[in-house]
Amino acid sequence: MGLLLPESGLLFWMLLSFGIVFFVLAKFGFPAITKMVDERKNYIQDSLDAAQKANEQLASIKEQSDAILASATAEQVKILKEAADTRERIVAEAREQAKVAGAKEMDEIRKQIQAEKEQAIRDIRRQVAELSIDVAEKVLRDSLKDPKEQMSMIDRLVDEAMVSKS
Repeated sequence: MGLLLPESGLLFWMLLSFGIVFFVLAKFGFPAITKMVDERKNYIQDSLDAAQKANEQLASIKEQSDAILASATAEQVKILKEAADTRERIVAEAREQAKVAGAKEMDEIRKQIQAEKEQAIRDIRRQVAELSIDVAEKVLRDSLKDPKEQMSMIDRLVDEAMVSKS
C-alpha cells in the first residue's frame, strides 16, 4: 500500500516543497499575475470605453452627415428652383425681345411697303402725266392744224390765265 498512502517523510518533504513554492509564488508570482490581470482588465475596460466613445462619435458623425445631406438636398432643390426661375425669366425675356424685334421689323416693313406704294403711285402719276401730255399733244396737233384755231386757243388760254391771277 505504499503507493496509495505516502510515508510521513515523503509527505513532509512534499508539504515543505509545496510551501516553499507557494511562498515564492505568493511573494513574487501572484502579485505579478494579479498585476497583469489588473492591467489586462484595465486595458479591456479602456478598450470598451474607447469603443463606446467611438460609437458615440460615429453616431454624432452620422447625425452630422445626415444634417449635411439634408442641407445639401435643400440647397440642391433651391439651386434647381433658381435655375428653373432663371430659365423661365430668360425665355420670357427672349420672347419679349422677339416680340419687340418682330414689331420693329413689321414697322420697318410697313414703312418700306408704304414708301414703295408712294413711289409706285408717283411713278404711275408720272406715267399718266406723260401719257396725258402725249395724248394732249397729239390731240392738239390734230385740232390746231388750222392757224385760226390756234389763235382762238391762245386767246382762250390767256383769258383763263388772267382770270386765275385775279
